[in-house]
Amino acid sequence: MFNKNTIKDVLSLALPAVGEMTLYMMIWVFDTMMVGKYGGRVAVSAVGLSSEILYTFINIFISVGISVGITSLVSRRFGAKQYDSAEEYASVGFFIGIIISLFISIIMFVFSKHILTLAQAKDDVINLGVTYMRIISFGLFFNMLTSMFNGIVRGYGNTKTPLLISALINVVNLSLDWILIFGRFGFPELGVKGAAIATSTAQITGFIFAIIYMLRKSKIKIRIKYIKSLNKNKLKQLLKLAIPSSMQEGAFSISRLLNTFMIMHIGATAFAANQITTTIESVSFMPGWGFGVAATTLVGHKIGEKNYKKAKEYAFTCTFLGALFMALCALFFLVCPEFLIKLFITNTEKEVIRIGILCLMVASVEQIPMGISLILGGALKGSGDTKTPFKVSFVSSWLIRLPLMFYFIYVLKVSVVYVWWVTAIQWIFEGVTMFILFKRKFKHIKESI
Repeated sequence: MFNKNTIKDVLSLALPAVGEMTLYMMIWVFDTMMVGKYGGRVAVSAVGLSSEILYTFINIFISVGISVGITSLVSRRFGAKQYDSAEEYASVGFFIGIIISLFISIIMFVFSKHILTLAQAKDDVINLGVTYMRIISFGLFFNMLTSMFNGIVRGYGNTKTPLLISALINVVNLSLDWILIFGRFGFPELGVKGAAIATSTAQITGFIFAIIYMLRKSKIKIRIKYIKSLNKNKLKQLLKLAIPSSMQEGAFSISRLLNTFMIMHIGATAFAANQITTTIESVSFMPGWGFGVAATTLVGHKIGEKNYKKAKEYAFTCTFLGALFMALCALFFLVCPEFLIKLFITNTEKEVIRIGILCLMVASVEQIPMGISLILGGALKGSGDTKTPFKVSFVSSWLIRLPLMFYFIYVLKVSVVYVWWVTAIQWIFEGVTMFILFKRKFKHIKESI
C-alpha cells in the first residue's frame, strides 16, 4: 500500500522531530512532576498554569507562527535549489522573530501578576506563579530563538540537530531540577524557584549550542546582509504564511487557555487533576506534531520540485504512520492511567488521582483524530496553505469547544471529566474536516506525472 522508500523518508524526518518535541515537552512535564512531589497541588497549579500561559504565547507567535513560515518557505526554496532565497527568508524570519520574542519576554516578566490574577488564580498560586514566570521568561527568550533556528534546519530536512539540542536541554534541566528543587549537593532547597532557574539555564545552554551549529555546519545560514537590506516582498511573503499559522494556533491555544480559566471555577482539586492530565496529554501531541513537521518539509520539497503526486503520497504516508503512533498513546492512556497520574502527585491526593484517571481515559478517544488534524495541517502548510488549518481550528475551538465548555461548567456545573468529552468532540470534528479539505485541495492541483 505504501512505498518502502517513502516510509523510510518519512521516518527519517519524523522520528527525530517526535523525539525533539517530546523532549521539549518533558521540560514542562519534569517541572510539574517534581514540584508536584515537592509541594502538592498548589505547586502543580502554579507551575502548570504559568507554563500553559507562557507556552501559549510562544506557540502562537513563534513555534507555530514565524518558525512554521520559515520552514515552509525554506523547504520549498531548498527543493527548487534556490539556496540564496532560502537563506534570505531564514534571515528575515529570524530578525522579525527576535523582535517578537523580546516583546513577549518583557510582557511576561512585567505583567506576570496581572496575567495570573486575570486567570482567576488564588493567592498561593499567584505568589508561586509570579516567581516562576519572572525567572523563566528570561530563559524562554532564548528558547524562542532556538525554535526559529530549528525551523530553519528542518526546512532543508535536518530534524536530527533539533533533537540533539532538545536532549541537551533536557539533561541540563532535569539535573538542575533535582539539585535546585530539593536542595542537593549543598545547594539551597528552592522549590518552584529552583524549577524556574533550572529551565532558564537549560534553555540558554540549548541556544548557545544552536548558534555554534548555525555558524559552523548549517546548510542554510542566517546572513547579516539580508537583515541590513530587509526585502519587503520577502517579509510580506513570510508574514502571509506566518500570520494565518499564528492565528490557527491562537484560535486553539487561547480557547484552551480560556477553558483552563473556566476550570479553575470548578475548584482546586479539579484544576490540579486537569493540569496533570493536560501535561500527560501534551506528550501524546508529539507524534502528531513530529509527523506534521515531516509532512511540512517533505510536501514543501516536492511542491518546490512541482512533483505533486509525490507530495500527496508523502502527506498520506505521514498521516498513516502518525495515526499509528497516536493509537499507541491512546492504548497507554486506557491501560495504565493510574500509573501515569501518580507520577505527578503524592498518593495522599486521592481525589485528584481519581478524577485524573477518568480524564486521561477520555483523552484516549481524541488521539487518532488529533493526529490526523495535526499532520494534514502540516502538509497543507508545506504546500503554502496556512489559511485552511486556521479556519478549521477557529470553528472547532470557538464555535464548538468554548460554547460547550461554558455550558457544561457554568450551566450544568458538572465534573471536569465532561470537559474532556468536549475536547474529544472538537478533535473528531477537526480530524474529519481536515481530511476532507486536504483531499479536495490536492484533487484540484494538476499533478505533474
